[in-house]
Amino acid sequence: MKVVRPVGILGAAIIVALGATVALAVTTGATGTSGAGAAGAGATGITSTVSGQAATVSPVIIQAVAAENQYGNVVGQVGGQYVKVTSLLSNPNTDPHTFEASPQVAHAIADAGLVVQNGLGYDPFMNSIEAASPGRSRRVITVQRLLGLPDTAANPHLWYSPGTMPAVARAVAADLTAIDPAHAAYYQANASEFTRGLGSWYGSLARLKAGDHGIPVATTEPVADYLLQAAGLVDATPWAFQADIMNGVDPSPQDVATERELLADRKVKALVYNVQVTDPLTESLIALARASGVPVVGVYETMPQPGFDYQSWMLAESDALKNAISARTSTEHL
Repeated sequence: MKVVRPVGILGAAIIVALGATVALAVTTGATGTSGAGAAGAGATGITSTVSGQAATVSPVIIQAVAAENQYGNVVGQVGGQYVKVTSLLSNPNTDPHTFEASPQVAHAIADAGLVVQNGLGYDPFMNSIEAASPGRSRRVITVQRLLGLPDTAANPHLWYSPGTMPAVARAVAADLTAIDPAHAAYYQANASEFTRGLGSWYGSLARLKAGDHGIPVATTEPVADYLLQAAGLVDATPWAFQADIMNGVDPSPQDVATERELLADRKVKALVYNVQVTDPLTESLIALARASGVPVVGVYETMPQPGFDYQSWMLAESDALKNAISARTSTEHL
């Protein structure tokens, strides 16, 4: 699932304001979220969400599957009361790269009218299941293709780019409209409201960029690199080190020494690490950062739950970076 690729850069668009729809969550596993889309994850990591107005009882007419719960949250906010969303990767306490598809997953995808997946080798199991149960009427949004990214793009964590989810919301609205033309205006309005709801996050990024442009930080892997770029921060960690950790490969001794030097000599203002994927090396780097007085910021590959929707999750991550750089405060977990 993990492939080392040359560095790729995803552009970011900045829009404005606020908004999100209310959700009624039906959960497989743990309890749901207060956000507008996904619900909590149980041992299987699969969640189902029926999104809609709090006081409205409406039949679910479209089954949707999202490979990752951050995409499921967007589908839920755009589809509202007319969509039931199943998110496959939704447990923030597990490594998403260890996910194994089950008959339950295959059944959900087979029945789906809309599927959203990341691409770039991040969720290849989706392609296999879709091929095994072809559906002529099933509509599939692959975010990599939606953004026009080549297979050689290095960083698959596309949801951390500010420009990604508005494009996803528009695509979801278009596909839901094709499936259910009677509610086209509803889907378009929800997509616009979703994008307006990103305004607080965009404002946080703009303030971070204006005040701390060019500040160096270290990372364990490139989970939040698109966010760092949008905030005007510089990732001082060698790309080869990030890619090796991302792909489960032992980094070279030279790159490990460089990373340790960044932390021990306090050449960076923060260490950004992947909460969901750690090993003895990354844990030793976190310990070194703490001992050296370098703030530690944890980032996630799937949306933490409960308590977050996509908008509030991204805002919390950006604010954690700002607190690390300006107040030397660690936020190791949201």
